[in-house]
Amino acid sequence: MLPASCLMAIPDERMTDDARRLDDSRAIERFLRTVERRALRMAELATRQREDAIDLVQDAMFGFVRSYGARDAGEWSPLFWRVLDSRIHDWHRRQRVRGRWFAWLDRRDEDGDDPLAAVPDAREPGPLARLADGEAALALDAALRALPLRQRQAFLLRMWEGLDVAATATAMRCSEGSVKTHLSRALANLRNRLEAHR
Repeated sequence: MLPASCLMAIPDERMTDDARRLDDSRAIERFLRTVERRALRMAELATRQREDAIDLVQDAMFGFVRSYGARDAGEWSPLFWRVLDSRIHDWHRRQRVRGRWFAWLDRRDEDGDDPLAAVPDAREPGPLARLADGEAALALDAALRALPLRQRQAFLLRMWEGLDVAATATAMRCSEGSVKTHLSRALANLRNRLEAHR
């Protein structure tokens, strides 16, 4: 028979394991909350469709947690962007296949107008502020959309997300030299397209 002191230690170990798992899940949730908006924007730029972008980001988050949630938190950022990058590439491949086979289908919105889309946003700065920033924002958005996929990814991961060259190379699954080349070309393209807005 086990002494009473041994029996008392077992629940404590279980409680610390449960507490550790709870802390880990909270850390993952915090990390995903910090990248969620930027990931959605990146996916929107890649797909040009908000619904598909939301699906891609959700799928990337589930895949990240499933595959890399147990990794050290310092490794999460490049690993998450790698998962999202894979999902974006898969989406583009599916679109090419669908485009070949279903080019004759016309995608129309069957639901009509969304009544919630017409509700004004209380945080909206107003028409004058929108007008002042509108042209530059549209130009930047168009310039980012016009970049080839790899250049756009390198730009967003390095400049927007703030990853270093090595982490960006990990996320994009390419060499550090390729990241530098893609980024250099992206910056040159953006400078040319946005010259009028300087």
